Amino acid sequence: MTSAAKHRAVDVATVDYSVVVPTVGRENLGPLLRSIADSVGPAPAVIVVVDDRKSTSVPLAVPETGSNVVVVRSGGRGPAAARNAGWRACRTEWIAFVDDDVRVPGDWAAQLVADLDGLAPDVAASQSRIHVPIDSSRRPTDDERRTASLAHARWITADMAYRRDVLARVGGFDERFPRAYREDSDVAARVIDAGYRIERGSRVTDHPPATGSFFASVRAQRGNRDNALMRHKFGPQWRDKVGEGPGRTRQHAATTLAAVAAAGLWSAGRRRAGFAAAAVWSMSTLEFALRRTIPGPRTGREIASMAVTSVLVPPVAVTHRVLGEWQVRARTRVPRVDAILFDRDNTLIVDVPYLADPDRVEPVDDARRVLDSLRAEGIRVGIVSNQSGVAKKLISPRELEQIDARIVELLGPFDTRQYCVHDAEAACRCRKPMPGMIVDAAAELGVEPSACVVIGDIGADVRAASAAGARAVLVPTARTRPEEVLEAHSCAAVAHTLREAVDLALGRVR
Repeated sequence: MTSAAKHRAVDVATVDYSVVVPTVGRENLGPLLRSIADSVGPAPAVIVVVDDRKSTSVPLAVPETGSNVVVVRSGGRGPAAARNAGWRACRTEWIAFVDDDVRVPGDWAAQLVADLDGLAPDVAASQSRIHVPIDSSRRPTDDERRTASLAHARWITADMAYRRDVLARVGGFDERFPRAYREDSDVAARVIDAGYRIERGSRVTDHPPATGSFFASVRAQRGNRDNALMRHKFGPQWRDKVGEGPGRTRQHAATTLAAVAAAGLWSAGRRRAGFAAAAVWSMSTLEFALRRTIPGPRTGREIASMAVTSVLVPPVAVTHRVLGEWQVRARTRVPRVDAILFDRDNTLIVDVPYLADPDRVEPVDDARRVLDSLRAEGIRVGIVSNQSGVAKKLISPRELEQIDARIVELLGPFDTRQYCVHDAEAACRCRKPMPGMIVDAAAELGVEPSACVVIGDIGADVRAASAAGARAVLVPTARTRPEEVLEAHSCAAVAHTLREAVDLALGRVR
C-alpha cells in the first residue's frame, strides 16, 4: 500500500491527538506552527505552545494559524517541566511532542495519524524517524556529527507521540532533568519498565544540524550531571537500557587523573614520575583529539576547536559528573525545613466553593493540633492559596479578609499568608502552578524556597512548589485527579492525612 493510500485508509475518528511544542522562542517557532496547522491530514484538537522562557517581559510571537493554539507558561524550568505543562493541558488520547527547532513535512498530520491508528493497547508511544540534513559536499563538523546521532537515538522526543494515560501513569517527565538531555530517555525507560512498548513510525521529521560555537562541546559536558541521575535511577548498566555505547567517562577520568598527577609530582620535585604522568595525559588527549578531528572537515577553525576542547573536555566532564553524583546524594538526604506552606481549601479547611461566609469556615480534622505542634517546634507556617473568586466577583476583597480572619481565629496565627486573587486568564506570576506565592512567602519569612515544603491537595500545588525550588507533599482528596496522584509519586511525596504529610515533610517517615 502506498503512503497516500495508507493515509486515506485511516479511520480518523479513532485518532484523537493534540500537539505540544515546548519553546524558548526560537525563530523557527512561527514557521513550525504554520506547518503543523497547514499540514495535510486530520487536524489536532489543540496545539499547546509551552513558553519556557525565564523572562516573559517580551510577548511570545505566535502567528495566526487558524488552528486552536493555546499558550501556557512553564517558568523557564527546562524541557521536562515544559512538556509536563503541555500534556497536562491536553485531554486527548495521544500527545504529539514536537521540538521548536524541527521541520515537519507538508503531510505530517496524515503521517502521524497513520502511525498512531490501530496501535495495540500496549504500545505507549510512536517515535518519528529523524533526518538530519547535512551538506554532503564536505565532511561533517563535530557539532553536526553530534546532531546526526539523533537519527539513530532511541526515544528522541524531537517528534514523538505518547498516550496521555501512560504519561499520567508513570508521572510524566522527571523535572530533575533541567536540560534537553536524558529526560526523554528517562521517561521512555520508565514507560517500558511499566510493561509498554514504543514503536518507530514511518513519518520523517527534519532536525537541522547544530552550528555550535567554538566551545560548544565543552558546554555540552553539563549533560554528565544528568548521566549521574540516570545511573542512580536505573543502575550501572543504564546505558545498555537506553541503547547507548559505554561513553568516555572512564577515559576522561584517567586523562584528568594523569594531568593532576603530573602537576602534583612535578611540583613535588619528582620530575621523572611527573614526566611519565604528563606523557600519559598527552597521549590520551592526542587520541581524543584525533578521534574527533579525522572524521571532520579539517579546516583551520575545526582543527583549532578540536585541539583546544579536547584538552578541556575531560576535566570539565569529570567535574560535572562529580557534581551530578553529589547532587543525587544530596537529594536523598532530608533537607532542612524552615517553613511549611499550606494550601487553604481542602487542606486546612473544608472546601466550600467561593467561600464568602466566615461562619462556614470549618477546619479539617487535626488541623489545629498539627499547626500548633509545628509552632512549638519553631517551624514557621503559612498559607498559599488561589482565590480567583475575587477576580470573578463572586466574593469581595472584604469577604476574603473576613474569611482569613476567621481562619486565624480557629487555627492560630500564621507567619505568612499569600493569596492570589487573579483568574487563570490573567497569566500572573502568583497563581499556582506558577511559583510567585511560594517565592514571596519565602522572601517574607527570610528563608530560601528550598527550605520550604508546600502541602496541598492538587497537582497545581506540587507544580508550584517544583517551580519555586521547594518540596511538596500531596494529600489527595475527592477532587484530586488520579493523574495528579501519579504525578506526585514521581516528583513529590503523597500522604493520607495532614499529620502524615507534615511527618513526611520533616523526614519522620519515609
